Amino acid sequence: MRVALRPRSGCLVLCLCLSLITLLLQSLWVPLEMTQNEAAGRFPEEQGGNILGINKLVHRLDALSTQVQKLSRERHNTHLNKNALTSLLKSFKQDQQSLGRLLETELQRVSWRLDQISSQQHHNHKAFMLTPPSGFTEKCDMPTDPAYPVCAEKTEFLQAHWESDPCYAFYGVDGTTCSILSYLSQIENFCPPRPGRNHSSLPWHQKTHLNAKTAHIRDSLSSLYEELSNSSSLAIKFIRSRVERMSERWIKAGLRMKQNGSDTGSAELKVLLYPGALAGKAGQHFEAMVERGGPLGELVQWADLSACLTILGHHLTFSSSQRQLHRLIGAAPGHGGCPIQRPLMFDLIYTDYHGLAHLHGAMGLAFNHYKCRFRILDSFGTEPTFNLASYAQSRGYKTLWGSWGLRPLQYMNMFPHTPDNSFLGFVSEEALKTEKSKDRLEPESYRKERIAVVYGKQDYMWQGKSEYVRIISEELETHGTVYQASHHSSNLPSFVKNHGLLTQEQFLKLLHRAKVFIGLGFPYEGPAPIEAIALGCIFLQPRFDPPHTSDNNNFYKGKPTTRKISSQHPYAEQFIGKPYVLTVDMTNTTAVREAVKSILNTEVKPFTPREFTCVGMLERVHSYITYQNFCSTSVPTWPPESALKVHLGPLGQSCVSVCQHSSLWCEPALFHHLNTPAAFTRLGLGCSRMVQEVNHLFPSYNPWGRHCGLQRENLLFSCAGSDPSHRRLCPCSSGQVALCPQCL
Repeated sequence: MRVALRPRSGCLVLCLCLSLITLLLQSLWVPLEMTQNEAAGRFPEEQGGNILGINKLVHRLDALSTQVQKLSRERHNTHLNKNALTSLLKSFKQDQQSLGRLLETELQRVSWRLDQISSQQHHNHKAFMLTPPSGFTEKCDMPTDPAYPVCAEKTEFLQAHWESDPCYAFYGVDGTTCSILSYLSQIENFCPPRPGRNHSSLPWHQKTHLNAKTAHIRDSLSSLYEELSNSSSLAIKFIRSRVERMSERWIKAGLRMKQNGSDTGSAELKVLLYPGALAGKAGQHFEAMVERGGPLGELVQWADLSACLTILGHHLTFSSSQRQLHRLIGAAPGHGGCPIQRPLMFDLIYTDYHGLAHLHGAMGLAFNHYKCRFRILDSFGTEPTFNLASYAQSRGYKTLWGSWGLRPLQYMNMFPHTPDNSFLGFVSEEALKTEKSKDRLEPESYRKERIAVVYGKQDYMWQGKSEYVRIISEELETHGTVYQASHHSSNLPSFVKNHGLLTQEQFLKLLHRAKVFIGLGFPYEGPAPIEAIALGCIFLQPRFDPPHTSDNNNFYKGKPTTRKISSQHPYAEQFIGKPYVLTVDMTNTTAVREAVKSILNTEVKPFTPREFTCVGMLERVHSYITYQNFCSTSVPTWPPESALKVHLGPLGQSCVSVCQHSSLWCEPALFHHLNTPAAFTRLGLGCSRMVQEVNHLFPSYNPWGRHCGLQRENLLFSCAGSDPSHRRLCPCSSGQVALCPQCL
């Protein structure tokens, strides 16, 4: 029996491919002129012979190439004996797995080698050399230098555990005392310099050269489009789509800032944007929800932040890959137990809680060294009591999300949930359309149809709300935008006209027609109500009684906040309010009917708070980048002391409430001006006793006993803290939320 073989041309193509791979690997592994300092940084399997693995791969590829060439020379026979072909296929199959593993290993080794060479050329410093020069015999006695008190403890630990993470072998540790002491001296700085070695600063401590370029406001977002163009991710496509849709407005807002003299020429920063929620398994889950009505608020914020930084003239790198993150920060191969290989190349890294964990798991000791450069996009806020691990543990505030020990202002919120964090925000998309021209909208454009749009894109959000929606539908044609899976019947009430999941453009057009935007109680604190109000809708939302907290609500359970959520959207209720926002008890049918009647008799114009405009966000982000310096150990000088308005709160009130009561904003960066005995004197408070403690309520005054308390831990200055026995000393400020007039 004879078996048909593919045409000879197919064999020639396969032969050519194998030959090219062989030549590529050989060319990549031609040794460069290596100094002794380049010998370290090897993979564990490279000890004792770097070239063995690559030679095996090259020889095997040569052998396969020879077999394919032999087949191609069968010019007169277009068919082969079945046994010969079977034998060849069997040979290929036997080596397929081992060859694949070998190829992967060698390519990984080549990648790390190229990274190392690139790092050496870029920073102009020598690679690590942990093994002694040839012919040199070291005496590896345990040092007893009192300047390195934990050297012996660290050495003992590594002797037992150095094989638990491949990164130790990568840095030259082989289990011997000499290699461990060299590593602890040159990489982690827990032991004194080895005899005969020049001891310079740690390789990941070395300061990178300051960027000599100056940041100027740009009139194009083309560099950002290029940065976002290499991903097929639905989430990244959403981000790019939003940026493109809003580009003209961003550019005009930038030009307006420039005309107002805000193009100050500060240094151009290298900024990494890493939304960790889009990486790994969490990213797969997020991706699956993008087209099923899942939460998109975080993506809105990432899109606006990336556009904002680009317009301000900074150099952006955007990544949603954990593997790429490791390459960008120079992580050592392994499980993250060792420091990174080189100084961090980025001046700022914007990430989220997921990304913060990824950085912590890849940077070793370098994490604490560089954490002052991190900015955390944190949708719901992190209060100081949850942030400091030792305090959270001892006072019962420990949660899965807190305890990172950052400056509280490094957490950046979508809404001004707590002044202890920085308010980053986003831009109301419709507001940008009004910025397009200085001309005001004509009165005719405010006219609305008798339509209500319900805020809730998934079925479960409507459960138990039918009566509430029915009462509204008696007066208003009710529309929904609920995701509907194919071949599934709708669970919505029959009186609701469901459009299914709409694109953002379609959704905005529907809101433009609508009179009212109906909240169902969930999702909490999203961007949609702000956009609805910007389109001239009135937002009707449910009141929560009792307020939702981490103690009584599963959604907020475990989140690092003590906030009491009084409605679906507290910002809309407190900072915007009537007539744009009505908050009702949705179980009270009379109250709901009265609210609907009031809405029908009220005409409102589109309204957007300044902080949710392009110019507002550009001003805010520019000020943060220019003035927030969390790597400095000195007291903050921004905002300036001239912005301070001192208020003494009543018993039991937080500084958030005290400042808001006077239409002001608590500014935690000004607390240090109040943390002195003189501050109590200026307020006319006579102190029988002055104490300094680690307490998130301080500085404060206790009238029983006239005790005055000063704060000992700067990370615990808190606008949010309150207690029935304490009157808080509060640093208030005015202006745009989180940005006083003197701050610009």
